[in-house]
Amino acid sequence: MAQRLATEYVKTCLQLTEVELATFINKFVECGVKLQVHVLDTGNQEVVFRDDKDQEINFSFEQEDGKYVCRGNCRLHDMRLVSLMRKAVAEFKGSATVNRIYTGYTIVYQYNLGAVAQIEEVKYGSRKLIYQYKNTLGQLENLFHNQTAEQEIKTIRGQINHLLDLRNDLKDTAILSEIDERLRKLTHQLFVLEV
Repeated sequence: MAQRLATEYVKTCLQLTEVELATFINKFVECGVKLQVHVLDTGNQEVVFRDDKDQEINFSFEQEDGKYVCRGNCRLHDMRLVSLMRKAVAEFKGSATVNRIYTGYTIVYQYNLGAVAQIEEVKYGSRKLIYQYKNTLGQLENLFHNQTAEQEIKTIRGQINHLLDLRNDLKDTAILSEIDERLRKLTHQLFVLEV
């Protein structure tokens, strides 16, 4: 099995309430991660983690609309921190691009609202899609609520009724054959839409 060299969080975004921020910090403390929290004059908070090699990882949480928002990047080597970050992104519905770096290739995870939206393998500059989330239920709901076919059926029925009224009023056989041909085409369209 390939040895992971590092995990890089790129374009990470977490939006936490004050209680969620305390929970976020507490999860790391419970796992024995060394950290410091600095509360700045503006009310913003900076959380500094230390990995197993005593490297610092900084997360700045800025107050925006009653939430603490963290946007940034970090490169993690400590598997404990990697696991905690993955769980935090999932639990707090974060978004992120996560590069799991191996010798010779990288696996890129796209998280959206805490869930994996896409996984790609990047090897020698080429990308290979491994997984992509498809909202099948949402697509089916949209299809169910789509009224386009019903509107088209209503329009065709109106055209057919108009042509039938016109046909009943006319006696010219040349025009009647044109009306009949148009009625045949509209009836076929109606049959296709109603099936």
